[in-house]
Amino acid sequence: MPSINPTHIDDQHWQHGFAFVDDAREVRIHYIDSPAASKPEKGTLLLIHGYPNTSYQWRHVITPLSKAGYRVIAPDYRGAGDSSHPRGGYDKVTVADDLYKVVHDHLGIKDKIHVIGQDIGGMIAHSYATWHPDHTKSVMWGECPLPGSTPYESGFKTSPGMWHFTFQQQLDLPEMLTQDRERMYIKHFYDRLCFNPTGITPRDVDHYGASFAQPGAMRAGFDLYRAFPQDAKDNIAKLKKDGKCKVPAAALSGEMSLLREVADDQTKEFYESADGVIVSQSGHWTAEENPHSFVEGVLSFVKKHD
Repeated sequence: MPSINPTHIDDQHWQHGFAFVDDAREVRIHYIDSPAASKPEKGTLLLIHGYPNTSYQWRHVITPLSKAGYRVIAPDYRGAGDSSHPRGGYDKVTVADDLYKVVHDHLGIKDKIHVIGQDIGGMIAHSYATWHPDHTKSVMWGECPLPGSTPYESGFKTSPGMWHFTFQQQLDLPEMLTQDRERMYIKHFYDRLCFNPTGITPRDVDHYGASFAQPGAMRAGFDLYRAFPQDAKDNIAKLKKDGKCKVPAAALSGEMSLLREVADDQTKEFYESADGVIVSQSGHWTAEENPHSFVEGVLSFVKKHD
């Protein structure tokens, strides 16, 4: 198993910030901004976390990526972590647009960026690349059956292994059943989808549990799933209208993940250029289970497109 020091997070050069992404200044996005450790800067990496996660998911990889010469931006998307928990706007086009406003408008990064997303973050990364291709140099996304894709529509949507897709789309029921049981509920997903059990420690689960115990946090997480029907419509319509996305893409998968089997096919379905990156000795939570392999895989791909 990969060796991880779970108690040490090298965050001495990280800066935390907030950006409003709506005219009413009601939706505020928290982000981590880690500057490149060397000059000239090679570019910017946008890391988009999954569910049930926050930007804390990237704690072991932000600094190594910065030391490789990249500026790293790791936000909590709307509804997660220290960001606002609004009542709406959880379709992935809207969430991706939030992050575009953070990076392009608030931080003033006008050059194209590399976008990397895992799980729900993979769906958001796909929306970022397809709706903001002029601001995307490359995209790495995976560990998610994409709503509207053939694998999702032909089986994953109703697969028993994906029971939570249906459960979390129910109105009010998930909130009622998980109230005061947030840690217990989200821990199920870490345990079930991990290959390396040291990747997410009890201390890490405590961190995530406290985050999702915030008012509105569980509801916001479930709303990401309630938006899947709209996401499917958006993804299919965009593909029909514009054809396959021309942004260089890579399917990012854990070597031992159950979702690896669909990664390449759905990437080829939506992108003209489709590569693949495998994080070794990892299940679903790639950046936490094997940070070293994750960083190696990311750098090997983005360097092709700098």
